[in-house]
Amino acid sequence: MKDNGLLEKLVAINRITKVVKGGRRFGFAALVIVGDQKGSIGVGKGKSKQVPDAIKKATELAKRNMFKISLKDGRTLHHDIYSKSGSGKIIMRSAPTGTGIIAGGAVRSVCEALGVQDVVAKSLGSANPHNVLKALISGLRNQSSPKYLSTIRGKKISEIIKKREA
Repeated sequence: MKDNGLLEKLVAINRITKVVKGGRRFGFAALVIVGDQKGSIGVGKGKSKQVPDAIKKATELAKRNMFKISLKDGRTLHHDIYSKSGSGKIIMRSAPTGTGIIAGGAVRSVCEALGVQDVVAKSLGSANPHNVLKALISGLRNQSSPKYLSTIRGKKISEIIKKREA
């Protein structure tokens, strides 16, 4: 679903049951990703008694929590990423042009919303989308671009890129 240039993806919906004296009360939890396909992404979780309300809450939260990630050539990652959250582990590797998104489930949704076109990813350990997304987001946030490294080291970007490719 597109809304003012933002791509919204529903990753997961959980039905929660609360047993009370008169029977069961159902609630719903939604996990939503919002991205502009140019390097910005946000993740949100929402809970409500009805599914549309839960999705709406999660989407609003995701839009508020958006952050920017630098991409190499606007299509892939700068370097390989390994990240962990709980028992959810994720490995992401940058890929050459034309590879596409080789990933499953929540990781594929994030890559599409983020605007990553070429990446190879594998989720290890937990298949729980909440833990996988936490691991993925922490890995993407810890990624460092050559521009950022050059400012820290006081070198030119060309020096860092040459050493990396050699």
